[in-house]
Amino acid sequence: MAIDENKITRSKKRNQSIAFCVFAVIGFLIVAILVTVLSFIVIKGIGVINWDFITKMPEDGMTKGGIYPAIIGTLCLVGGSMIFAFPIGVMAAICMNEYVKDGILKKIIKQMTNNLSGVPSIVFGLFGMALFVNKLGFGDSILAGSLTLGLLALPVVIRTTEEALKAVDDTFRHASLGLGATTWQTTRNVVLPIAFPNIITGLILSVGRVSGETAPILFTVAAYFLPKLPTSIFDQAMALPYHLYVLSTSGTNIEESRPIAYGTALVLIIIVLLTNILANILRKYFSKKVKMN
Repeated sequence: MAIDENKITRSKKRNQSIAFCVFAVIGFLIVAILVTVLSFIVIKGIGVINWDFITKMPEDGMTKGGIYPAIIGTLCLVGGSMIFAFPIGVMAAICMNEYVKDGILKKIIKQMTNNLSGVPSIVFGLFGMALFVNKLGFGDSILAGSLTLGLLALPVVIRTTEEALKAVDDTFRHASLGLGATTWQTTRNVVLPIAFPNIITGLILSVGRVSGETAPILFTVAAYFLPKLPTSIFDQAMALPYHLYVLSTSGTNIEESRPIAYGTALVLIIIVLLTNILANILRKYFSKKVKMN
């Protein structure tokens, strides 16, 4: 029985067109939802944001004044968590990808890392309270909150770094080893410079993950109303996610504080956006540097 090649070709083209249409609709819906949410926050919060709102201390139970301590506290927590999670996550990924041979141990560690990334954030908060706040005696502090958020971000950093290292062609490794370099010299001088632009992606995802978390800082660092700046890593601090939660659910007059809540949400989104832009600039810079070399 003869096969109608034209019919088969038309069928393939039709199926391809249907698939493209479905993907286009899904992509459009995702973008539309994102634009709708962002537009809602911008419309509700833009009228509140001004210089005083950003630079002043909160007043009258956070129903008036600004959110300056919450902004500084959020930046301290995000920065502290990245200082802890980024180098440890990168080193762990290097060890897993460059040194540990394929086997049962490597599979177990990978599975545990994947499971850790799926643990709810409130569990990290309880663990951080038990270990850092109580056991190690850090108390409710920026240090305890940063370490807890660092643990939360660690699986993301490990997985993204490992994928970035895998993307480096093995011919670079073989050439370096063939010239007499050690594994560490190859990793440091050849593999890492090539993979670093993609490793920055892990940093971007980690910042996005920890900057909006409320549960971990609820148990380890966040203060309900603290109209002053922290002076050390052992002080409590306000944070934008917890500040937003309190404004939306507590207080004597929720309706009065709701515009401040929208403004706080918009400021948090702007901080995450600016951080991502900065990280992308760094990624492009290192990408150009690798191409030049």
